[in-house]
Amino acid sequence: MEPDLFTAAAEERQEKDPSGSPLAVRMRPRTLDEVVGQQHLLKPGSPLRRLVGESGGGPAGPSSVILWGPPGTGKTTLAYVVSKATNKRFVELSAITAGVKEVRAVIDGARRATGGFGKETVLFLDEIHRFSKAQQDSLLPAVENRWVTLIAATTENPYFSVISPLLSRSLLLTLEPLTDDDVRGLLRRALTDERGLSGAVTLPEDTEEHLLRIAGGDARRALTALEAAAGAALDKGGTEIGLTTLEETVDRAAVKYDRSGDQHYDVASALIKSIRGSDVDAALHYLARMIEAGEDPRFIARRLMISASEDIGLADPNALPIAVAAAQAVAMIGFPEAALTLSHATIALALAPKSNSATMAIGAAMEDVRKGLAGPVPPHLRDGHYKGAAKLGHAQGYVYPHDLPEGIAAQQYAPDALQDREYYTPTRHGAEARYADAVEWTRRHLGRKQP
Repeated sequence: MEPDLFTAAAEERQEKDPSGSPLAVRMRPRTLDEVVGQQHLLKPGSPLRRLVGESGGGPAGPSSVILWGPPGTGKTTLAYVVSKATNKRFVELSAITAGVKEVRAVIDGARRATGGFGKETVLFLDEIHRFSKAQQDSLLPAVENRWVTLIAATTENPYFSVISPLLSRSLLLTLEPLTDDDVRGLLRRALTDERGLSGAVTLPEDTEEHLLRIAGGDARRALTALEAAAGAALDKGGTEIGLTTLEETVDRAAVKYDRSGDQHYDVASALIKSIRGSDVDAALHYLARMIEAGEDPRFIARRLMISASEDIGLADPNALPIAVAAAQAVAMIGFPEAALTLSHATIALALAPKSNSATMAIGAAMEDVRKGLAGPVPPHLRDGHYKGAAKLGHAQGYVYPHDLPEGIAAQQYAPDALQDREYYTPTRHGAEARYADAVEWTRRHLGRKQP
């Protein structure tokens, strides 16, 4: 859909006097070289650089692309840069408000522009995951015949939210969360740039750190909070954005938590020990502190996976799958929704029956190995698949357990030096009670000495 007269007039006024626009809009990069982060997508010859006409064309023209990444990583910004830098006709649609009718209007306009003026069209479609299958189908002829070059943006996994035919006709570019250094550079540029705050305020280090925690890798959120805090500081007649001013502005206290120092490890330790102690409320408190401080959700998820095996083990065999599923979900969705997933897993682990028998078992086995208690593998257990193995006595006399009625063969498995070693001492907590029964039964049938 082409911009109407009023939209065009508003955009013209905004360019002449950008002061009325949000800081995040004013600080949008004007060229790809000004883009913060995503350098893996901006190398010479990359699809985005081809889109702005830096290279390529003719029969090997730029491909349609799907930009996938968390909010605030620059999907709209990249499209904006393309719109300003390209000499092509640029049209923007949002899947929130547009439908098949609007898409067809853009395609018809693109065909007329190509046929009548030789002008190529770039269509930016934001939130493409909100389009139904039928709506996405309407894009296929235009993309396949290159009547338009599509730039589609989504925060959802395209393999689930974008139809396969459209995926196969486009390049999928994955945007990574911005690092603290990326956002820090953007904030400092906004403080001094004439398009930004032009040096009207300063940002002390402690305030900057809290702003980075609030942002959580989201550039738009960082600039929005900076603009609000700068306005509050100026209203008070000051030129420095103090920590108290920022806290009051964004209504979030600065959590005393150094992600690279002692607090990082102390709070993580307290979370795991609270889970181990089955205090679900304390565990949730420490989880909340880590989330509010901007801790990497993947770090939290890794700690939960370790806890599931170290402190719960076979007392609840579902604990590890829950923790692993949480880690996979966190990697896909990020904050803020990842907080729900981490809460889910933390509660399940805190309330699960506990057993460290698996931890103790492997620890005892490894200790014996370190002491040199190993010994040769019994001959009947050795590999017998190669020529000459039988002459060496390998695999001779091995009893196949599946051939026996009870499925267990009373033969030697451990080396001679470890014949009577028992590493696994199960508890009778939760589901591990059945493992305790099983281990007693199997050891008895294996002819092992009973205590």
